[in-house]
Amino acid sequence: MISINHLLKKFGNKTVLQTEQFNISKGKLTAFIGPNGAGKSTLLGMMSRLLAQDGGEILIEGLAINKIKTEKLAKQLSILKQSNHLNMRVTIKELVAFGRFPHSKGRLSKNDEQKISEAIEYVGLTDIAGKHIHELSGGQRQRAFIAMVIAQDTDYILLDEPLNNLDLRHAVEVMKLLRKLVDEAGKTVIVVLHDLNFASIYADEMVAMKSGNIVAVGKKNEMMDKTLLESLYDMPLTLKEYENNKICLHYH
Repeated sequence: MISINHLLKKFGNKTVLQTEQFNISKGKLTAFIGPNGAGKSTLLGMMSRLLAQDGGEILIEGLAINKIKTEKLAKQLSILKQSNHLNMRVTIKELVAFGRFPHSKGRLSKNDEQKISEAIEYVGLTDIAGKHIHELSGGQRQRAFIAMVIAQDTDYILLDEPLNNLDLRHAVEVMKLLRKLVDEAGKTVIVVLHDLNFASIYADEMVAMKSGNIVAVGKKNEMMDKTLLESLYDMPLTLKEYENNKICLHYH
């Protein structure tokens, strides 16, 4: 479990994030939702220690993350940032191998090689593992980066807007893959999402954010509330429920 306790982040004199206490469940897919500027990516960055805290604490399995050694944290938690630009010419396999660095320190063992192959197979890219990243479609490229964090073999996987710039088919592929990591591999996945329909279909729990504050935290069915979402996005919405309790949103 990850616990967020009265977290504070400032840029200069401006407070951009200020939370109360809440928990993120282990073994679930949790979506951070809310409008632009809500603080979702800022919170994710602090949870991964890419951004420093100005107050409060983040606990992972009861330990404050700012007191965990970097080497140990990298074996517990991995993050895929929103923009992943590589200036190097690398293949899928070489990219995925970067995920093993916390374990291998650059000297790959047979176990590392196996983890790399398993991660590539998991995302369905085995047949093109020798292709260079710049040759891939957007969906293939995103799956390759997800394979990299899978190879890191952490209990917690954080992703910042992984559906950015993907068409509908590739976005669905990515969300199904994240759902599979939770259901079959027992991972805890925390993802920043802008598309509420994807959140309503694939998430177990949601954290709703607005203007740097936590508006609500709860299970998906509790969070897909018309009044809550209209207040969150400052716009009228229509919620329609379909088979298997899937909810579709229509924007006015």
